[in-house]
Amino acid sequence: MEALKGITILDFTHVQSGPTCTQLLAWFGANVIKIERPGGGDITRSQLRDKDGVDSLYFTMLNHNKKSVTLNVKDDKGKKILDDLILKCDVFVENFAPGTLDRMGYSWEYMHKLNPRIILASVKGFGPGPYEDCKVYENIAQCAGGSASTTGFLDGPPLVTGAQIGDSGTGLHLALGIVTALFHRERSGLGQKVDVAMQDGVVNLCRVKLRDYQRLSSGPLSEYSQFGQGIPFTDTTPRAGNDSGGGQPGWILKCKGWEDDPDSYVYFITQAPVWDKICNVIGKEDWIGDPEYSTPKARLDKLSHIFETIEKWTMTKTKFEVVSICDPLGIPCGPILSMKEIAHDESLRRTGTVVEVDHPERGKYITVGCPIKLSNSEADVQRSPLLGEHNEEILKDFLNYSDEELDEINNTDAMK
Repeated sequence: MEALKGITILDFTHVQSGPTCTQLLAWFGANVIKIERPGGGDITRSQLRDKDGVDSLYFTMLNHNKKSVTLNVKDDKGKKILDDLILKCDVFVENFAPGTLDRMGYSWEYMHKLNPRIILASVKGFGPGPYEDCKVYENIAQCAGGSASTTGFLDGPPLVTGAQIGDSGTGLHLALGIVTALFHRERSGLGQKVDVAMQDGVVNLCRVKLRDYQRLSSGPLSEYSQFGQGIPFTDTTPRAGNDSGGGQPGWILKCKGWEDDPDSYVYFITQAPVWDKICNVIGKEDWIGDPEYSTPKARLDKLSHIFETIEKWTMTKTKFEVVSICDPLGIPCGPILSMKEIAHDESLRRTGTVVEVDHPERGKYITVGCPIKLSNSEADVQRSPLLGEHNEEILKDFLNYSDEELDEINNTDAMK
């Protein structure tokens, strides 16, 4: 059974943050009606195209299972259609620049009066404050949310991460807010406003770094590599390279073939309970009883040497061989997987985390599937819609417009 069947989402989002949210809801069965500009649609339809005249992968991978309706809200008939949609929909999702909805005449007050049960869900770059009117993109959110300042190596500049924690991360937060508001509406009968700022979403995902900032008031962070190297700390959380954030020393190590394969690496954690097993595996049995190495505290100032020694062993094995040897012993490690390896990973295909979709114009392509697995509500990933593909279906079947009304609309600029 589709978990969100019967819920209709009016999707006024574009690019990545909002579409991530509405796609997730669509995967769980919500009826998502994506409203797009006549003629062009969501700007990502034409961004980063790999095939001329075909919707880009950027668009298709963010808009599965949705219906597309083109609507010109500057036209009187277009406004009437939008009013009728608001009356029948459960959620209105948008990620316009601040103030855009008000200028369109669709403030929260207007929508709530029109349909007291509707939920207005919004993504903005920043919450109220000095930056609230600033335009925000993925990397700006990462920088303003604290991620970049704590990413990279100590002797280098701040770095952004390839994971889209600003856009897609915020979309995931918004989806939770929407489902929570829907649950609340079941008891109250009223919709409410849901706001998620991209900066706030990134800050939430960086909570352990905020934790470490506060720990500095009690002294140096002993699990950070720089502690063992005798490098002093400042008054804020430093960049920590590939250190493990959970207190267990960890590092990325070269494996066999690293000279030619940029992803021939493994993440290796020297967890205290399996220290003896690590020593046995790498041929350093003498470390087990050596007081200079036998306790986590004693090892802190030798972590660089320890990982260099472990790396001499990992460089004799492929990353998969390292995992196959260490995993049965309970030694925490994991391969660095490339996007190519992930795309063709059979286990990810079986679980639906990676899926193949057939598009009428693009043909078959690989995309992400639903990362959340429900035992009784399996997500079925369907292709993204063509621009305006569902205009007539929504007007006739959802809004119950008559043929005469459809003819009248077709003679205006409401949907073109």
